[in-house]
Amino acid sequence: MKFKQPIPITEIATKINAKIIGDSSLLAYGINEIHKVEKGDITFVDVKKYFDKSLQSNATIIILNEQTTCPEGKALLLCDAPFKAYDQLIQAHRPFKALNQMIDPSAKVHSSTIIEPNVIIGNDVQIGKNCHIQANAVIAEHSIIGDNAIIQSGAIIGTEAFYFKRYPSGYTKWRSGGRVVIENDVYIGAGCTINKGVSGDTVIGAGSKLDCQIHIGHGAVIGKNCLFAAQVGIGGKTIIEDEVVLYGQVGIAQNLHIGKKTVVLAKSGVSKSLEGGKVYFGTPATEAREKYKELAALRRLPNFFRQQP
Repeated sequence: MKFKQPIPITEIATKINAKIIGDSSLLAYGINEIHKVEKGDITFVDVKKYFDKSLQSNATIIILNEQTTCPEGKALLLCDAPFKAYDQLIQAHRPFKALNQMIDPSAKVHSSTIIEPNVIIGNDVQIGKNCHIQANAVIAEHSIIGDNAIIQSGAIIGTEAFYFKRYPSGYTKWRSGGRVVIENDVYIGAGCTINKGVSGDTVIGAGSKLDCQIHIGHGAVIGKNCLFAAQVGIGGKTIIEDEVVLYGQVGIAQNLHIGKKTVVLAKSGVSKSLEGGKVYFGTPATEAREKYKELAALRRLPNFFRQQP
């Protein structure tokens, strides 16, 4: 998430009651999780074993709960509860605004786009040229939709990220400060749900086509000209490259990388990153040719055991 204008680190330190270690003249340009952080961003870490990863990341400002050496050109914000401080900043710069009408006045919808009855469009949404948003679709806050998109009935774009901080007493929800960005010529089927990122963007690449009842998790990045059949589920923060085909009911776990032109056959479960340009099948998904050999061997096992003395 980028701030509307740069914020002095001293102002942020005061807001979250933190001690500055390092360069106190820095400006913060945005706030992001570690996997999408950029130069000028704030990130946070509250587990010591991840300190080094955060300190060596692209983040310029790191919120943490234990004093350590600050890398040159960066700054640390030392406070008791980094997660709460991080969430507090998201809440302050992306406050929740309840809808009180079907289309929020701040939304920008091109005059050539068709909006059918009962479509809900949230605050700060942008929708480009020649789109068709069918009845009862929801385009939630801060979503960006390019040109020539078709979004079928009942699709919900920009649902809250399913992301919680676990404490001994239970789970605490993060405020989702990210967006959904749908590029040009994308087709979204009926009943799809696409989570916005926790602080970064969930992206559907240009020319990609999603069948009905597909779920895309928070912060996932889908490449260009991908084709997903019904009931596919993509875990949060997974990256899928261009021209990937996923057949019906494929499930892909979070934080994976699926290479270009991968094909995953129906009902497969993907638990590890996949090399591009190959066909996969099964749970866990492996190259289809090898999986079929395994299945053929399994079918022969009963006869094999019956022939044993």
